[in-house]
Amino acid sequence: MFIKQSISVAVASAVLFLSGCATVGSDFKAPANVADAAFRHAPQATGATAHLPQVVDAAASLPQVVDAAASLPRQWWSVFGDATLDRLEQQALADSPTVKAAAQRLLQAEAQLGVTRASERPQLNVSAGVSNTRTSENTAQGIALGRRAVAGNNYAIGSSFSYELDLLGRVRRAVEAADAQALAAQADRDGVMVLLTSQVATTYWQLRGLDAEIGILRGALETRRETEALVNARFDAGLSNELDTSRAKIERANAEADLEEAQRQRNTLEHGLAVLLGASPSSTVLAATPGATLPQPPAIPVGLPASLLAQRPDLAQSVATLKAANADIGVAEGALYPALSLTGNFGFASESLSEIAKGGSRQFSFGPLALSLPVLDGGRNKANLAAAQARYDEAVANHQGTLLTALREVEDALSDVQQRDRQGKAQAVSREAAARAYEVARARYERGLSTYLDVTDAQRSALAADRAAAQIDTQRLLAAVSVARALGAGWQPEGGLARLAQAGK
Repeated sequence: MFIKQSISVAVASAVLFLSGCATVGSDFKAPANVADAAFRHAPQATGATAHLPQVVDAAASLPQVVDAAASLPRQWWSVFGDATLDRLEQQALADSPTVKAAAQRLLQAEAQLGVTRASERPQLNVSAGVSNTRTSENTAQGIALGRRAVAGNNYAIGSSFSYELDLLGRVRRAVEAADAQALAAQADRDGVMVLLTSQVATTYWQLRGLDAEIGILRGALETRRETEALVNARFDAGLSNELDTSRAKIERANAEADLEEAQRQRNTLEHGLAVLLGASPSSTVLAATPGATLPQPPAIPVGLPASLLAQRPDLAQSVATLKAANADIGVAEGALYPALSLTGNFGFASESLSEIAKGGSRQFSFGPLALSLPVLDGGRNKANLAAAQARYDEAVANHQGTLLTALREVEDALSDVQQRDRQGKAQAVSREAAARAYEVARARYERGLSTYLDVTDAQRSALAADRAAAQIDTQRLLAAVSVARALGAGWQPEGGLARLAQAGK
């Protein structure tokens, strides 16, 4: 009964093949895209994008007013207008080992695609050989010949071919899967480049922020030394006490320690930047500029949530992986049905090399045209199909998770931009008040109207306010980098990857 059913399946499959109406598996359909109309924390846009009223009001004071239809340039870091950053980014893309490794993974995937595509075409082999043989005179053949042995040379040259007729598209699905895997490798390479450039920009602005903070600490140290000298002079004149001199010494030593800690942090960051650039950590890749003023963060085009799929390489990679998993189901399903293959050979064979090209030396065969159908495999093929379906379902879940993570990263970055801007404005007020408080406290101390403890407290508050302001300015620049990275950092897919990225829009 089972054999009859198998034969029926084989016949039905052949009929479907001849009619051109069947292909194993199902054609890939892009997953559903984001349904949100706008990002919750996006600045007010100039386009027709609808935002929640509270979001518009909250963002109205921000400098980043963007056009939802705009996009970042391919060299996205150029929006900062920093020539040094431009140079570092180009060096990283050219020399980073991680980019080189990702490029080699892409070459491997493309080569594997070529291997798989070869299965769609006939295979032709050419062979040539020579042999010398002698049969035994004591075998049945030798006895029949009067106990004579047969000896001589044999020359042969010819070709053989084989071809699998893709009955139900199993090979086509395998090629589709390999092509999707190559697209995933391309997106992976692009994603590595996006991550690298964002890491370089992040480290660069962290270093520039520390340079600004080191400048503040050096100024504070100089002030502490002047104050210590003043307190010591007053002590020598009998106008102060040893407690004040000890406090002045403590404040000066603390300022020195803070400066050394900031320098330690800078050294660590510069080592990390060197590795990102593909350079030795022992080399100086970014000279210090203590006290340099940090620029204002640039405006970053935000766009719509639905455009993320065409902007982020990790999402495109996820879709490509999903497409490959879908095609693998067709490959596994094809193993349940008949396979039709054709083989043959043509050539010449002769005992004498001088006669090998003569017509009488020809030999050939055409066939067999073989139809094979798995009948008893212990359930292996069905298990493979179930595994392929499970891998596809896993890829669907992974894609949903990747998409949600991408949306969260955008919202986090946009929220950082808003909150850091407000934090900076509040800190500016604190900084101004702290500076004024220090001036008043020192003037009162010099006139003998207050104790040195008031000066110490005011110094600490002023230094803390200055450092906090520099740190917030740095964080605002880092938030701009985070927004750019979360939105794909100007990624522009090409070829099949562009079509795949646009499929879900």
